[in-house]
Amino acid sequence: MFKIKYLEHTADILFTINANTFSELCKGAATTTFESMANLKKVSPKITKKIKLKNKDYEKLLFDFIGELIYLKDAEYLLFSKFKIQIKKDKDSYVLNSEVLGEKINPKKHELKVDVKAITLHEFYVKKIKDQWKARIILDI
Repeated sequence: MFKIKYLEHTADILFTINANTFSELCKGAATTTFESMANLKKVSPKITKKIKLKNKDYEKLLFDFIGELIYLKDAEYLLFSKFKIQIKKDKDSYVLNSEVLGEKINPKKHELKVDVKAITLHEFYVKKIKDQWKARIILDI
């Protein structure tokens, strides 16, 4: 389970996430990114995309994952509402395997909010504090 907290920021979207695992942190970041763009209750899980990413740094892995999801939204006109994520340690790297489910953007069906253009490095961080994972993310809109 993850917990989201929105914070005041200029015209962009700033939020923090707390989660028990890094997988849940990634799921929370993905869910919040797409909740910023549309009412996810109206996004059906009709299309499945598999995403596999690898990075030595878990912070960069989360950044790359959100960037890839935003790319798929822009390139293939997809909104995602369900996220299945597994993280494994592979020698000196972290490997993210995910299935993301959603459908093509349909302005007549979906309650669209803002268009997220990118995840930014400004104020971005991922930390593990004791048994909790925490992230701070700004989405450029």
